[in-house]
Amino acid sequence: MFKQLETAPAGTIVVLSEVLAALRFNADGLLPAIAQQHDTGEVLMLAWMNREALAETLATGRVCYWSRSRKGLWRKGETSGQVQKLVSMAIDCDGDTLLLKVDQQGPACHTGRRDCFYNRVDGDHVTVACDPLVSPETLYGKDKK
Repeated sequence: MFKQLETAPAGTIVVLSEVLAALRFNADGLLPAIAQQHDTGEVLMLAWMNREALAETLATGRVCYWSRSRKGLWRKGETSGQVQKLVSMAIDCDGDTLLLKVDQQGPACHTGRRDCFYNRVDGDHVTVACDPLVSPETLYGKDKK
């Protein structure tokens, strides 16, 4: 499927169900999903989706991931209120990575920062580039770390 799309002219239309069936999930049944703020281009986070999370996201417009640590569906913002609404989705050329353009409400990172990429590599060291917008305790309660 994706090999054929490499040479398809702009405007080619393919039935979504056929493309979804051809996605290349890894051995754990997961695809990496990059979340990007739709209006600024800011890369917010990388998470994982299984088929169920992908189907739910497409059906509801609210982004749902697969939590590898909790081994279950993770509806972004279900405990913190920091919801991601799907604006658009793109699939990479190999069918093994998703790009989700989202409308992020509040911080995207569990640390309370706007995005998860705040550890900036500067030559031979790493600099923490920004402070949290809100504390994790405020987002999740005192028991969450």
